[in-house]
Amino acid sequence: MKRFMALILLVSMLGGCAQEKQQEEAQVTPTPVSTEQTEEKTDMTLKLKINETEVQVAWEDNASVDALKELAGNSPLEVRMSMYGGFEQVGSLGQSITRNDVQTVTDSGDIVLYSGNQIVVFYGSNSWAYTRMGHITDQDQAGMRSLLANGDVTLTLYMGE
Repeated sequence: MKRFMALILLVSMLGGCAQEKQQEEAQVTPTPVSTEQTEEKTDMTLKLKINETEVQVAWEDNASVDALKELAGNSPLEVRMSMYGGFEQVGSLGQSITRNDVQTVTDSGDIVLYSGNQIVVFYGSNSWAYTRMGHITDQDQAGMRSLLANGDVTLTLYMGE
């Protein structure tokens, strides 16, 4: 009986050691992010399409644009825009983002944030308290009118190279 008990004690001690060894082997070591993966992410910039036309944008360097990049980071963000006032298109982002409104005179091609939750793209001029987000650089006033003054549009914001 003593031998049997000693054998059971020995088996249970060895079993405990084996479990500890399995747990040590099961620990996952995080894989370091390669320089290439980091560079890929930093090469990505915020892009904008108006309907199917990609436009070039000089984005502001502010917290609102950073928040917009976050919203568009994993998948394209589509914003249904509506004509308003004969000089702009306005669309809801679906949530509020950081804003820093100041009294601003806008011009054709300006992109602003209104009330923290609406993006506005101008094909005319206006004066109001907005947060500046960017300016479309590859369209003149006639080009902006052509893109925005003929009915509601869809903006697509996405991260690209």
